[in-house]
Amino acid sequence: MFDIGFLELVIVGIIALLVLGPERLPVAARTVGKWVGQARRMTSQFTKEIDRQIELDELRAELKRQGESLDIRADAHNIHATVSEALQQAKEFESEADTPFNPDTQTVATESASSAAQASKDNISTRKND
Repeated sequence: MFDIGFLELVIVGIIALLVLGPERLPVAARTVGKWVGQARRMTSQFTKEIDRQIELDELRAELKRQGESLDIRADAHNIHATVSEALQQAKEFESEADTPFNPDTQTVATESASSAAQASKDNISTRKND
């Protein structure tokens, strides 16, 4: 942390022993140890808090970037088109299941179903343009 070697610590210890004396030196060493411990804890907490804030800022930026890339209108339109197509196919299947098999009527039913599907698509596109 401070690039203090063993020799420098011995010299500081000897000077402290001479200045404070053998009675007050252990109390002073304990007090200095507590201060150093508190300083390390505060530094560690400060560093952790800064790291958390950086991670939160990065997460917010990522969420914002992903939110901007989403196009909800296009997704809703695709879902609506898929549901409409599935309903139309279900109606065609019901109409085919209700009528007895007749090759001539089968051709007419298929043509009317495809014209109804086209009309439904035209109706959807005109509503979207409005």
